[in-house]
Amino acid sequence: MRRVVVTGLGAVTPLAVGVRPTWKRLLAGETGITSVLEHREPRSQWKGIPSTVAGLVPQARDGGEKGWQGAGGENEWRASEWLSNGERDRMPRHTQFAIAASDMAFRDAGWKPLTAGEKDMTGVSMGSGIGDLEQLFGTSLAYDQGGYKKTPPLFVPRILLNMAAGHISMRHGLQGPNHCLTTACATGADSVGDAFTSIRLGRADVMLAGGTESCIHPLALAGFSRLRSLSTARNEDPGASCRPFDRDRDGFVIAEGAAALVLEELGHARARGARIYAEVRGWGSAGDAYHMTAPRADGDGALRAMRRALREAGVEAGDVDYINAHATGTRVGDGAEILAIRELMAGVGREVTVSGTKGATGHLLGASGALEAIFTVLAIHERMVPPTLNLDNPDVDGAGFNLVTVKAQRKEKLDIALSNSFGFGGANSTLVFSRLGEEDM
Repeated sequence: MRRVVVTGLGAVTPLAVGVRPTWKRLLAGETGITSVLEHREPRSQWKGIPSTVAGLVPQARDGGEKGWQGAGGENEWRASEWLSNGERDRMPRHTQFAIAASDMAFRDAGWKPLTAGEKDMTGVSMGSGIGDLEQLFGTSLAYDQGGYKKTPPLFVPRILLNMAAGHISMRHGLQGPNHCLTTACATGADSVGDAFTSIRLGRADVMLAGGTESCIHPLALAGFSRLRSLSTARNEDPGASCRPFDRDRDGFVIAEGAAALVLEELGHARARGARIYAEVRGWGSAGDAYHMTAPRADGDGALRAMRRALREAGVEAGDVDYINAHATGTRVGDGAEILAIRELMAGVGREVTVSGTKGATGHLLGASGALEAIFTVLAIHERMVPPTLNLDNPDVDGAGFNLVTVKAQRKEKLDIALSNSFGFGGANSTLVFSRLGEEDM
């Protein structure tokens, strides 16, 4: 079976535009969560919604986007840096994010397919959980008021979830697999798993994989609030809102952004002298078959996903050094995941290090799994475990865990790691990454 490695990374996140500034701020314990009332106009559109905090991609003052109040500073979103005016008109915001993240990842990997053969063996798997609510909402209002002629000609292409993958494919001339997965909040991880499988089976030599999301819209916050999924207790202190594994957690914080990884067949990467961040060893997927929005309280689906991933990777639970947890900050979800991890590690005789990064970024929905895959890869590459912001009072029994709280930890032994992602509809996904041995470099 062909081996798969990670050679490029790109991201647009609430912490920064770019992987390195995002990672730097994450390790420093900084937050990208803020108040929508301070950054999205008009304020009246948020009236009556219980949750008004979100992980917003930092917007430049000169970004030129309607309804935005830019903050000013470096590493901010300027669509004009990535797209022409015509491209911006054709693409919703989440597709724009995906284009930027993919450009960064390909540049980081040093990969630009030029020949017919290279293009034929390079593909893309870029998913989204929700897509463009703004277009759906605005066009619905326009149609209600003005009928057929008020429907934009590009309405359908702008709302199709696979168009982010399509635009990336067209931009880079990628003629290999062109996929879009949508498995709610497991989308990003499943997209990486899908790309991994395509390379292992010889369907591609290189794949751009990831997830993208931008639905910070009153309809989204209202809908999730009606489900009682969002944090509502700290609207006046946004940075303290998302509290993975903390006893005072009260829900997740919605966020936006995109993340992309370049995956490559090991021999292909070595032949061109590519820098290798880590190896993708396995992918496990499992369904809860239980509830539309809630996991089983015992974490059974999560446990089966982790076990399947380890089995495919040929790795024992006792070999795992770090788990980047899904850990959204919901009471039931975090509790179920801890139970699943405890059962996975039962009897191995050593602690496993665990942290959840959504305390800093919020929950990027369909992009979260890809972003956390990047964090897991960087943790291995740099032997640094990112912190769990706002984990002041863990409500879980720490036996068997090194639960990383508000400060990053250096780990000299960090060779094998898991990244968990779980979604509505009972979707559970786990990725296994490992350090590549010197003999394989």
